[in-house]
Amino acid sequence: MIRSFARIPRILAAGLAVMVAMVVIPAYAETPEETITRRLAETVPSLVVSGVSESEVPGLYEVRTNNREMIYATEDGEYILAGELLQLTDKGIVNVTERARAGERADTMAEFGDDGVIRYPADGEQKAVVSVFTDIDCPYCRKLHDEMDRINELGITVDYYAFPRSGPGTPSFAKYESVWCADDQQAAMDKAKAGEKIADRSCDNPVEAQYDLGRRVGVTGTPAIVLEDGNVVRGYVPAEQLAEGLGLL
Repeated sequence: MIRSFARIPRILAAGLAVMVAMVVIPAYAETPEETITRRLAETVPSLVVSGVSESEVPGLYEVRTNNREMIYATEDGEYILAGELLQLTDKGIVNVTERARAGERADTMAEFGDDGVIRYPADGEQKAVVSVFTDIDCPYCRKLHDEMDRINELGITVDYYAFPRSGPGTPSFAKYESVWCADDQQAAMDKAKAGEKIADRSCDNPVEAQYDLGRRVGVTGTPAIVLEDGNVVRGYVPAEQLAEGLGLL
């Protein structure tokens, strides 16, 4: 009996320690971002979520995915919206989804930087810089290049990024590498864009890295003109129209 009573204080102490631990350590609660990521992973395992953040609409979250698409989810992850989110304003309809994409695109371009671009600088005062993903063999890329002198006259600097649409290991890809490796890149580009034969050259070059960058920012065709704010002008536009869209005219 004495030994039994002697054990009581230790048992009580252990019980009190458990109670204190229960009081001090609260139950873990998921954030909406974690809940959405978890539920999507459980339901669509092939979909990789690269980021979740609050959208402009209260209670709705932007979900960025591995296929560069943006979807929306409620904070409990129960409802998913796939498509463009549009806002009605006094000035018309605003594509909120594309605005968010533009911000991400601008960040991605800034992180990559402009090392390795083939640059055609503005004449005189530089008023704007555009990043053009180009394919040497693309007819509309050549049409845009034909207007390069006028584009530069309007104060616009053009930074060419490689995007041979046929991909690595193709003649078009090798042609861009030869242009980049030439002693005079501009002269080689001008000649290649005119459909003339250029000397085959090889060297360490950023063509594949720029091509991958284009895919990351959603380039699907050429020319793709990425503006400084991350918005994209897809396809050929005349020099005057480009300058007007940039607010230069």
